[in-house]
Amino acid sequence: MLLKAKLLGMAAAMALSAGAAHAQALVYCSEGSPEGFDPALYTAGTTFDASSHPVYNQLVEFKVGTTETQPGLAESYEVSEDGLKVTFHLRQGVKFHSNDQFTPTRDFNADDVIFTFDRQGNPENPYNQVSGGTWEYYTGMSMPELIKSMEKVDDYTVVFHLNRPEAPFIANMAMDFASIVSKEYADAMLAAGTPEMLNQAPIGTGPFVFQAYQKDAVVRYVRNGAYWGEPAKVEALIFAITPDASVRYQKLQAGECHVMAYPNPADIEAMKSDEGVKVLEQEGLNVGYLAYNTQVAPFDKPEVRKALNMAIDKQAIIDVVFQGSGQIAKNPIPPTMWSYSDATVDDAYDPEAAKKMLADAGVSDLSMKIWAMPVQRPYNPNARRMAELMQSDFAKVGVNVEIVSYEWGEYLERSKDTARDGAVLLGWTGDNGDPDNFLAVLLGCDAVGGSNRAQWCNEDFDKVVKAAKVTSDQAERTKLYEEAQAIFKDQAPWATIAHSVVFMVTRPEVDGYVVHPLGGHIFNQVGLK
Repeated sequence: MLLKAKLLGMAAAMALSAGAAHAQALVYCSEGSPEGFDPALYTAGTTFDASSHPVYNQLVEFKVGTTETQPGLAESYEVSEDGLKVTFHLRQGVKFHSNDQFTPTRDFNADDVIFTFDRQGNPENPYNQVSGGTWEYYTGMSMPELIKSMEKVDDYTVVFHLNRPEAPFIANMAMDFASIVSKEYADAMLAAGTPEMLNQAPIGTGPFVFQAYQKDAVVRYVRNGAYWGEPAKVEALIFAITPDASVRYQKLQAGECHVMAYPNPADIEAMKSDEGVKVLEQEGLNVGYLAYNTQVAPFDKPEVRKALNMAIDKQAIIDVVFQGSGQIAKNPIPPTMWSYSDATVDDAYDPEAAKKMLADAGVSDLSMKIWAMPVQRPYNPNARRMAELMQSDFAKVGVNVEIVSYEWGEYLERSKDTARDGAVLLGWTGDNGDPDNFLAVLLGCDAVGGSNRAQWCNEDFDKVVKAAKVTSDQAERTKLYEEAQAIFKDQAPWATIAHSVVFMVTRPEVDGYVVHPLGGHIFNQVGLK
């Protein structure tokens, strides 16, 4: 959907003029374009920022700035003693948005909840294959095997019947993939022959109403005047898509945006002394990694993967790419998360030992690709530079590296291919504060071909992680997750690179912006002074 130049000009003038505080339009300089606007189809934070956070709600939600859940579209819930039945009592009087194609005739109800999840797990649902039908989270989290059935007790009561207890189930329902969509809108678009409109022109219940999108340029929203919760503090929200961090900073200094994502680490100290901006920072619940394709030789051999890990000078990456604003990663979960294993011994940086291991594995004259992300992420502020450092490191052990990249949406889609050629630089920011969100979603067998970019299925690892899901005893879960981390380190499907500090920069007139530990940029509580 194209945003006409006249509309964009009016919006920009309203947001960026001296009267911006009166107009109450907030401009966010974002790092990239969303892949779409149906969050259940994707896993990228860039997409969630533009879709699930402004447009949608979930049954339960995270308090901004914490991993604590609170009521969302469900006013309350209860879990049966055996953990196999979860009942949600839904909020009444909640209105869906409208657009040029659709005006709702009813409020949010149980039909919307059941449709939201049925389309992800039921191959017979007419929306199951719409817009690609990947459902990476739903599949990667084993939801098809977990959810036995969903029961509509009445318009405002839904019961999820589970095949097994699931310790993180409530927190999972607060994640972006669980954003509730309108069944009435879906039915109308299906009847019109345009079911893809759910992904192109989103209808939700959230604090902002989607207005228009111009790819690689701008996304525009207006405040939802009928919002069931506390209304947004600004009348309009504009995402000014600006991939270059230096340009984002220039725009912020010039008053062309109010909040910018992911500054260059090298600029942080100068920003801190700039009276015209505020620098916010927080330890990130994240990990950056290089995922080998463990289904393609010779990367199917753990000893080859470990040899390559030993060739990477991770301290140099911390110094050059992160400018010291991070720490070396040895586990697939960050040290700020419960169950993190301090006992893990990282692969030592030892090029000579790496060369010998490759020779012992019968590998010589190896050529490989490293995929470098085209956008900045909190766990990797400069993937191209990181890939170049790895290219140099691998050359020292006789491995020739070609660096490749693609447009962000294409990068994410192509990297899921189980036959993918090359190791992929990616990372993860936790969605719900639970280790399962890293270990199962990124490394479980059910996530192969989706969010498991290493295409790694290890039965021992998978068994341990699944066992941890079914107990609510955190001490027992911790033991199991520590065991899983040991298996991961032994098998080395990734080179774990870094856990970063997250920085966000705002103008002084911005009031109420909070760095969210789960990585999202949320603006309904943000005002302009």
